[in-house]
Amino acid sequence: MLIILNLALPVVAGLVYFAMAYEIKKSNRGRTLIMGELTIKGTFYAYVALGLWLLSRPLQNIIGPHPAPLAVNCVRQFLMIALFAPSLLVAIFNWTSEDKKVPKIVQAAVFIVAAFMGLIFVLINIAAVDGSKIIAQNSFITLYDAQWFMEGPRRLELVLIHLFVQGISPVGFCLFAAGIVRHKRHNYPADSIYNMMTKKWYFLEVSLIIFACSMLVAGFAALVTGYGTYLWVIYFAGAIVAGFFDMKGIKLPPRIEKARA
Repeated sequence: MLIILNLALPVVAGLVYFAMAYEIKKSNRGRTLIMGELTIKGTFYAYVALGLWLLSRPLQNIIGPHPAPLAVNCVRQFLMIALFAPSLLVAIFNWTSEDKKVPKIVQAAVFIVAAFMGLIFVLINIAAVDGSKIIAQNSFITLYDAQWFMEGPRRLELVLIHLFVQGISPVGFCLFAAGIVRHKRHNYPADSIYNMMTKKWYFLEVSLIIFACSMLVAGFAALVTGYGTYLWVIYFAGAIVAGFFDMKGIKLPPRIEKARA
């Protein structure tokens, strides 16, 4: 059962976001006109990055004992922190702006902050992870995962920096994006011909909040329990639920003709 959980849940979650990336990629001219080309590209790269982050979790477990799980985890987390979160934030900046243009200096600033957070995360990971443990096995396969503080005392300062980094990216970026979407939704012209945009933004806002909150819950649990083995299930489940809300918004047309009296 544990082997199925470790291998199947990440695959399902990753496929959800690959499906969303596919939906964005096949955008027609009308959707590109409404969302903007930068929004389409940013959202596509964000969903591909998150899909890879989710889908590569089994590789982290089957690749072998320490330091292999640590190496894979560092690549995965950098992908989420430095590519997924800033790509999505820039895409939403662009979508909600009046002229569908985000200054290049703003784009660069977002990605530089995210890359810096990703680098700090990797360095903290390397300092804190000093071993691995078997999390599931049978006669065919053994699953390992990176383990914090196996050979030394628990260092609270490393845990707090680790959580602070994730609090900025992806959590802070996602909550900031949700705030932008919420503001746009509540200030959208009621007489616009695109009468379903507020609903599309509602589903996007909900998905961002769900994902960010799942990361916050997992972070709090990590602080209390000392990084339990299966805390990742919390934000993987959150990613799946958030993905379905986001997919509902993507599928929703921007306009529905109202029946005439």
